[in-house]
Amino acid sequence: MIKAIFYKEWIKTKWIFILSALALFGFASYLIFNVYRMIELKGAVHIWEVMIQRDVLFIDMIRFVPPVIGILFAITQFVPEMQRKCLKLTLHLPCDAQKIILSMVGYGAVMLLLLFSATLACFYVNLRIILVEQIANHIILSAVVWFLSGILAYLLTAWCVLEPTWKRRILNAVVSILLVKIFFYNVAGEAYNSFLPILLLYTAMASSFVFLSVSRFKEGKQD
Repeated sequence: MIKAIFYKEWIKTKWIFILSALALFGFASYLIFNVYRMIELKGAVHIWEVMIQRDVLFIDMIRFVPPVIGILFAITQFVPEMQRKCLKLTLHLPCDAQKIILSMVGYGAVMLLLLFSATLACFYVNLRIILVEQIANHIILSAVVWFLSGILAYLLTAWCVLEPTWKRRILNAVVSILLVKIFFYNVAGEAYNSFLPILLLYTAMASSFVFLSVSRFKEGKQD
């Protein structure tokens, strides 16, 4: 049953997954090319000095891409469930309803985790070629928070989309914006290092919000 659910989710999301992969690859390639180009023009020593003295990360242009991808992924995955009234049928499958929803949300989170991990790995491999380990680690650790915000944005968007009433959806959307905004308050490099465990827990807990919307849906809440 779970395999069938995963296959169904893949059918719905394969194009957004491919487009997201291309978008991330495009952004990563562009930013890495820019770093190579600056080193070629001004030398690696100058780049290191700028990064150390001004805390310039050089890849911060990508910071809002993960949450956008997370939002689009959730919309692509869950809007059809609501528009075609498939969710009601899905919840009546011969399987525990919570297990089904957890599988659907888990599928999306894992797919995004694969995309984001591959992007970070691409950045790290290339940065290690041209920069010392400490600076490469500094950039990647700073970027982890942006990609984590993409997972949170996905979970919160799913919470909003699966909510059966528009008034609550709007309220959920406002709360979601405020929660995701926390990840972008401080733009300094590694500003969130000491809070990463808390942010990870915070993101994991956001998955429970989805069950609140599904519970309201099962109760027949309407506008």
